Amino acid sequence: MIRQVVIALNSPHSFWAIGPGHMAWLRDEFPALEFRTAADEELPTALAAAEAYLGWRFEERWLTQAPHLKWIATPAAGTDHLPARQIAAFGAVLTRSYGFHAQPVAEHAMGMILAFSRGLLTSSRLQRTHQWWKDDLAGEFFDLAGATMMIVGCGSIGTHLAGMGRAFGMQVLGVRRTLPHAPQNGIEWIPASRWRQALPAVDVVVNLLPATPDTVGAFDASTFAAFKPGSVFVNLGRGTTVDHAALLGALETRQLNGAGLDVTDPRPLHRRDLLRRHPRVLLTPKTAVFSHAYMDRAVRFFADNLHSYLSGHPLRGAVDEPIPDRMKGIH
Repeated sequence: MIRQVVIALNSPHSFWAIGPGHMAWLRDEFPALEFRTAADEELPTALAAAEAYLGWRFEERWLTQAPHLKWIATPAAGTDHLPARQIAAFGAVLTRSYGFHAQPVAEHAMGMILAFSRGLLTSSRLQRTHQWWKDDLAGEFFDLAGATMMIVGCGSIGTHLAGMGRAFGMQVLGVRRTLPHAPQNGIEWIPASRWRQALPAVDVVVNLLPATPDTVGAFDASTFAAFKPGSVFVNLGRGTTVDHAALLGALETRQLNGAGLDVTDPRPLHRRDLLRRHPRVLLTPKTAVFSHAYMDRAVRFFADNLHSYLSGHPLRGAVDEPIPDRMKGIH
């Protein structure tokens, strides 16, 4: 029988913190198991009897204090903030979570796209210094209906975003290494080997690539040079996938009319960074996954996996699973 499940989902934001209601539901769902919540500073001691752990953080040094630990789970969609190789060497399984991030991230992307298409970012800036700025927006806005959006790294989040784009009348191109056999939300699929050739006809490019060795600098100077002049770039993937100097250059030459960045490298950007101060850059502090339903869905995902764990079935999101083709490099 599983010794103990330790949970450390601590956050100043209620939607990222586990609450008494969540714990009561887990104990009702698994009456034979022992669940323990722990503050971050208690973790090294709390993990001593744990067989399973669910939390935002995990440090390599904690492994030596957790002799019974077999499964480490995170509600996050990625595991690049965790010592994955050391956990594997220790003999434990590491799992990420997925599925419930799609709605808030897609909403965030559409918010950024609308900020540029309707001139909202410019209006927010000029309202402080201009009496009337209607003419300033006349040459900046663009119609979403009839525009083309390309989603690079188009998995579950991208497919959700595609549905929103289609609702606005956009044509949607999806980029991934292995193309689905069945239609999904009206997406026109493009293999990863040909996505750059399609860029000159694209009005909005949304980057959802993860951080892997193959995706570092995927959006470099040559890539931005292929963009349609006056197009918009949105990055909700990882900061390491974008060459920031090349991005700034594309903005300065008006190859890009705007850039929405929820992720950067480094994070946060230095206060004097030119991207932070650029009038056509919309910067958000990695808030695309903000959702008041986040923890409810994260606990449900974990519970489904816990049922699988107890019955000896494979765990969803295990990092030793073959990497999905959409997550691999696109060079």
